[in-house]
Amino acid sequence: MISSVNFDLKSEVEQNAIIYQFQNFLNSLDFSCQIIIQSRRLNITGYFDKLKEMEDKQKNELLKIQTAEYRKFIQGLVGEGIIMTKQFFVVVPYTLGEVEGGGGKTAGWGGLGGGNVKAQMGGAMSEELFNRCRAQLFQRMEFVALGLRRCSLSVMPLTTPEIIELLWAWHHPKEAEVGYYPEILPELVK
Repeated sequence: MISSVNFDLKSEVEQNAIIYQFQNFLNSLDFSCQIIIQSRRLNITGYFDKLKEMEDKQKNELLKIQTAEYRKFIQGLVGEGIIMTKQFFVVVPYTLGEVEGGGGKTAGWGGLGGGNVKAQMGGAMSEELFNRCRAQLFQRMEFVALGLRRCSLSVMPLTTPEIIELLWAWHHPKEAEVGYYPEILPELVK
């Protein structure tokens, strides 16, 4: 997951520096990656409930009136349009076809050692190959993170449960909007 930058608030010198760093980052990649922007409706009913609760608990009459007016103002803003939230992601892919063994072929997948990964999917992956693939994926992720940090962006790798919730929310936007997420079984988080 990647943070955002309010580009318009930057000076022209800062904007040019960010563009230059991002250009250098893109040119330095020797593998493909995807940049995904997710826009979702923001559910702020909990915020309205909290404001109403604060209004009811307020002892000072002037603060009570101001809290009520603020709540009505926010409800009016929401009534005029849809409040959206945006999240930014970079997908760093890795395929078994990229694992190089001797002679330029995929090695160690089910002991077959040939270059046809589809034919090898029936076998079990060796622990050594899995660890090598995982290490190469983490190297790619760190390379991408370093390049994006140079562009003044914060980068946070997602955990397995976070990836599951993200993919589930993409396929079930109505449920995710109201805060419902399925239970993630512990055996899926390894």
